[in-house]
Amino acid sequence: MHVLPAAEVVTAYLDHLAVERGTARNTLDSYARDLRRYLRYLEQAGVRDFRRVTESDVTGFGAALREGDEVHPPLAASSAARALVAVRGLHRFAHLDGLTEDDPAREVRPPAPAKRLPKALPVDDVLRLLAMPPAEGERPLRDRALLELLYSTGARISEAVGLDLDDVDREERTVLLDGKGGKQRLVPIGRPAVEALEAYLVRARPVLALRGRGTAALFLNARGTRLSRQSAWQVLKTNAERAGISTGVSPHTLRHSFATHLLEGGADVRVVQELLGHASVTTTQVYTLVTMNTLREVYATAHPRALG
Repeated sequence: MHVLPAAEVVTAYLDHLAVERGTARNTLDSYARDLRRYLRYLEQAGVRDFRRVTESDVTGFGAALREGDEVHPPLAASSAARALVAVRGLHRFAHLDGLTEDDPAREVRPPAPAKRLPKALPVDDVLRLLAMPPAEGERPLRDRALLELLYSTGARISEAVGLDLDDVDREERTVLLDGKGGKQRLVPIGRPAVEALEAYLVRARPVLALRGRGTAALFLNARGTRLSRQSAWQVLKTNAERAGISTGVSPHTLRHSFATHLLEGGADVRVVQELLGHASVTTTQVYTLVTMNTLREVYATAHPRALG
C-alpha cells in the first residue's frame, strides 16, 4: 500500500472548501495556516502516512497548540479551538472521500474557552449612574425610568424595550418580562424604580405619545413609537460616560450588576436564576465566581492569617 502524504490530503481539502463549498478567502487562509502547522506536527511525530494518524495524534496537536514551542507562543483556548476545527474538518473530509478507513478526530473536542466573568459595577457606581438623568424633561424622565427598571429587575435591554403598559403592575410592584424562547417571567420591582416609572408615565410619556399614532409600548422614543434596543443601549452608555464610568460597560452591565449584588447580599442562586430567566442554574453560577473573587479579596485583606 502506497503512502498517503498528509500534504496531499490538505491540498485536496482546501480545494474542496474553495470550489465545492465556496468558503470565504479569509477562512481558507486561516484553515491553510492552521493545517500547515498540523502537517509540521505530524512530520515531527514521525507520521508519514495520513492513514496512520490516531486520535492521540490529534489530541497531542491540541495540547501542543496550548503549550507552544520555540517557534510558536501558546495559543488561547479560542485560537486552539479554531485550529482543531480545521483539523476535524480535514479528517472528516478524508474519511467521507474514502481516503481513510476511519476518522481519528471525530471524538476530539476543542478546548472549552475560559469562562468570561460578567463585569458588574460596584453599588456606588450603579447609584451614580441611576442619578445621572435629570428629574425634568420627557427624555430624561424616560431614561431614568428605563435605567431604574433595568437594575431593579435584571431585565435584558431587549426585554425592557419590549414591555407594554399592561406588563407593569405598579400596585403589586411587578413586571412581566418576555424572555428568550417566548418564556415569560414575573419579577418584582423596587420602590425607586416604581417611583421613576410613575414620574415618566405621568409627566413624560403622554407628551411623547402625542407625537405617535398610539402604541401600547411602555418606553417611547421622540417620535412616539417604541424605543429601540439600540437607543436604549445608547441611553445606558451615555449616562455611564456622564457618571465617569468608562470601562466595562456593556448592554448587560445593569443585568450583571443586579445578579452580582443580589448574590453578594445573600440571595440563593436558584432565586437569581428565576429572576434572570436562565433555563439552567449553570448559567447563573458564573456570577457566583464573581462573588467568590470578591470574597477572596476581602479575606486576603481582612484575615490576620490570610497570607500565612
